[in-house]
Parts: sequence; C-alpha cells; structure tokens
Amino acid sequence: MKTRRQYDEEFKKMAVELSDAKGSLKATAEELGITPQILTRWRRERAPSQALRAGSGTQGNREQQEILLLKKQLKQAELERDILKKAVGIFSKGDGKYSNL
Repeated sequence: MKTRRQYDEEFKKMAVELSDAKGSLKATAEELGITPQILTRWRRERAPSQALRAGSGTQGNREQQEILLLKKQLKQAELERDILKKAVGIFSKGDGKYSNL
C-alpha cells in the first residue's frame, strides 16, 4: 500500500507563490516533484485569503502597477534563492565535497 506524502504549510505556500510568479503551473509542479493537480488544489485553497489583497491595488495608476510587478519579480527571485539554498544544503550533506569551499 502506498503512503501519501505530507507537505507542510510553508512548502505549499512557497509552491503556490512560485507558480504564480512563474505563470506556469505545470513547469513549477515538475520542478518541485508534485503533480499539477496538487498544485491547483493548493492554489484554490489559498485563493480566498489572496482575493482581499488583490482587489485593493489593481485599478491603481501606472506607478502602482509597476510597484506590483517589481514586488512580484522580487518574490520570484527570493523563492528561487530559497529553493537553491535548500538544494545546496541537501547535496552538500551527501559526500562532503562542497563543504570545504
């Protein structure tokens, strides 16, 4: 019998934010090793809390739209950095090659 994998809330939040920033649900799911259906469900579950924030700045002027775009790009860069940090930590534990830089 197969056991179900459990994901913590932080991972789910990061996955949803990364998929929003990238714009590609399928590519993000493949990168994270999950199915697109799981990621779609996580996005739906988070949607009610994000709907309140999205309505406040969407009809702003050009500067506000640019700020929102820059925030989105910053969030994507931070998420990618965090994922890379975790990957380096995982791979460097294996053989000790990279720990004596």
